[in-house]
Amino acid sequence: MTMRIVSAGGNVELLRVKPPAVAGMFYPADPETLREQVSAFLDAAQSVKSAPPKAVIAPHAGYRYSGPVAGSAYAPLRALAGSVKRVVLLGPAHRVAFNGVAVSAAEAFSTPLGAVAVDADAIRLARSFPFVVEHDAAFAEEHSLEVHLPFLIETLRTFRLVPLLVGDARPEDVGRLIDALWGGPETLFVISSDLSHYHDYDTARERDAATSRAIESLDCSAIGYGDACGRNAVNGLLYLARGRGLTAQTVDLRNSGDTAGGRDRVVGYGAYLVHEAGAKRLSFADRRVLLGLAANSISHGLEHGGPKPVEPNEFSGPLTENRASFVTLKLNRELRGCIGTLVASRTLVEDVYFNAYAAAFRDKRFNPVTADEATRITISISILSPAEELSITSEADLLSKLRPGVDGLVIEEGSRRGTFLPAVWESLPEPLDFVSQLKQKAGFRPDYWSDQMRFKRYSVESFS
Repeated sequence: MTMRIVSAGGNVELLRVKPPAVAGMFYPADPETLREQVSAFLDAAQSVKSAPPKAVIAPHAGYRYSGPVAGSAYAPLRALAGSVKRVVLLGPAHRVAFNGVAVSAAEAFSTPLGAVAVDADAIRLARSFPFVVEHDAAFAEEHSLEVHLPFLIETLRTFRLVPLLVGDARPEDVGRLIDALWGGPETLFVISSDLSHYHDYDTARERDAATSRAIESLDCSAIGYGDACGRNAVNGLLYLARGRGLTAQTVDLRNSGDTAGGRDRVVGYGAYLVHEAGAKRLSFADRRVLLGLAANSISHGLEHGGPKPVEPNEFSGPLTENRASFVTLKLNRELRGCIGTLVASRTLVEDVYFNAYAAAFRDKRFNPVTADEATRITISISILSPAEELSITSEADLLSKLRPGVDGLVIEEGSRRGTFLPAVWESLPEPLDFVSQLKQKAGFRPDYWSDQMRFKRYSVESFS
């Protein structure tokens, strides 16, 4: 169906709109009744002293069952009205099975409180991942995303939506997708999930408490399908959170035996807030600036045979901070060049600009990039956190401390040094293989070990 949508700027757009599937069943279809009910849940929410979150995990059952708990997750978002411009909403697909993550062709999602426009740019970015597919049939009757929209409208008022249904997907893939969409304070993430299903009251409380502990400890390995129906989305967030220094907080934990219904077969509901804990992230706009700089650096190199100086005073904010970065080039998904710095010694715009030129023309493993290749190359940028030196007693100790998919690693001894970015875990998922190959890159034998070796790890913010 198509509808006329009035955007935040007052412009009228004719959009392809997904109609609500469960209005009148999971929540009231009458706008006034719905608004009053959502407001009541928010007003009655369990109070929590917390800074506004970067992400929330909230339930998606019928409002009479899970509405009070959802209110506890959403009440803190009232403070974000006006500042959040984009909501990335991830939930499980209950009715249609598929692999990966699904997006919809809809340009807006309708609710009794009005329609929310979809962020087309973010959807295009999501579609660049090979495991993301367009699958409108999965959205047609699905409730896991829809029931959150009235809460989001009442708390945030105006925003664009990035609706994602998560099928059979690995935590690391979902985490990479979340990372790509992370943005800055303009972006909020909502993960939709109920907890355990159809246990007796006491069993459910025990099991849901264990799930809450796993969420608070960011342990994506401890949450199974029986613990949370949205486990794949939850675990994707937790996978990313551990490497990003995030924190998770439980603000409400109840089940249907507490809200509406008997206690012989209950469904669990939890509300959680996830904070950045002071971590600095680039905004969506800053990422685009850096990618444009990298592309311009390669173009200038092709035309003039050398890099062009960058003027940092033409930029502002995080782009002018001293940061270390790597620029990776791929052609037909194969590595075509990768150069970077491990120590922050110049502004981020300068570092990215010169590393892009070096990756294209000075990586000794490859011939210089040609003009034809430059039109087909994919550019990825990784911004490094400050390196943390590891105290290691043995190789087994090193392997036990590594976080696959999260840690970048530096090995050095004397004049020899090598590093692997976290992206290398995709092709070397086992810690022993990862370390052995990195030793060879640094000029050591795969089985080499010395007490003089030093190890540092870092995390990255990567985007392409």
